Amino acid sequence: MNPMLQSFTLLLAVLLSLPAQATDLSQLYKKLKPSVAVLVTNEKVMLPNNHKGLASVQSLGSGVLISDEGLLLSAAHVVQTAEQITVIFADDEQIPAKVISSLPGADIALLQLAHMPKQFAVARLADSDKANIGEEVFVIGAPYGIPHTLTVGHLSGRHQPNRLIGGFMQGEFFQTDAAINQGNSGGPLFNMQGELLGIISYIRSQSGGSEGLGFAVASNSISSLLLDKRPLWSGIDAYYLDNTMARIFNLPQSNGLLVQRIASNSPAARIGLHGGKLQASIQDEELILGGDIILSVVGIPVTDEKSLERISSTIRDMADNKTIHMIILRGGNVLELKGNFD
Repeated sequence: MNPMLQSFTLLLAVLLSLPAQATDLSQLYKKLKPSVAVLVTNEKVMLPNNHKGLASVQSLGSGVLISDEGLLLSAAHVVQTAEQITVIFADDEQIPAKVISSLPGADIALLQLAHMPKQFAVARLADSDKANIGEEVFVIGAPYGIPHTLTVGHLSGRHQPNRLIGGFMQGEFFQTDAAINQGNSGGPLFNMQGELLGIISYIRSQSGGSEGLGFAVASNSISSLLLDKRPLWSGIDAYYLDNTMARIFNLPQSNGLLVQRIASNSPAARIGLHGGKLQASIQDEELILGGDIILSVVGIPVTDEKSLERISSTIRDMADNKTIHMIILRGGNVLELKGNFD
């Protein structure tokens, strides 16, 4: 073979074998930007400094469109107790949305848009099992409310959940050094093929800024735990009490769920659950005290982390009329609540 032709053939083979990471990032950003949205939520929170009463506050997060039927992924903590959700796309079109499925134990939620935006793109989920530590990734979101900001980094680690790295109990989490700040929560983590690799959950940082570690729920966990199973949205923000915390609250069993906040239009509100009334710090945990403590749901006691999965699965598999029996601790008294949770 002619040496020049041989060199050209070799160069062509090398170029063809280059990974999709060589794709121009600016083109990927332009393609994916219409799939990413800013989420503006309104919710009721306790007044500061132990003042009595609730105040309506506005918060920001991010989300990503995953279907042409208006399904949008975000983080559960962004929308779990929201009274109202407005989704703002790249062209500034604003669309109302509601939560249709949520799994706080993995910090993931699925929303339904009231209608489709005029301009949009749909993000395709990656196979997160194929992701490798060290590969380049990027984030599009709204840090500090600045919409559609791009940050780039690498996959720094992958973790099965434990309470040391985030308090979540289900799903796999990716760690990344891509800059993540307040407002990025719920936004997409993309690989260099432009596929959705994860949903941004939280950061660990001394200052709350991006010099800390960022974590995202892996796409395969999103598929298996949320999209395939579709757990119900309860509207409850609760804190899992175990070990020392369970003894501090004098629970009649080993574990329970301390209700923090409740969305007023949610199934939890309809069944009659009460949220907390007093802010306090216990063992370096910021809590809202005075709310109900859930001891069992549909006959399944809250005895360990696996019981929460069994409760969620049982409610999901019930008939259309999801009448729920719940045992709670309220003011030192054990009570039963009953209502429709659909």
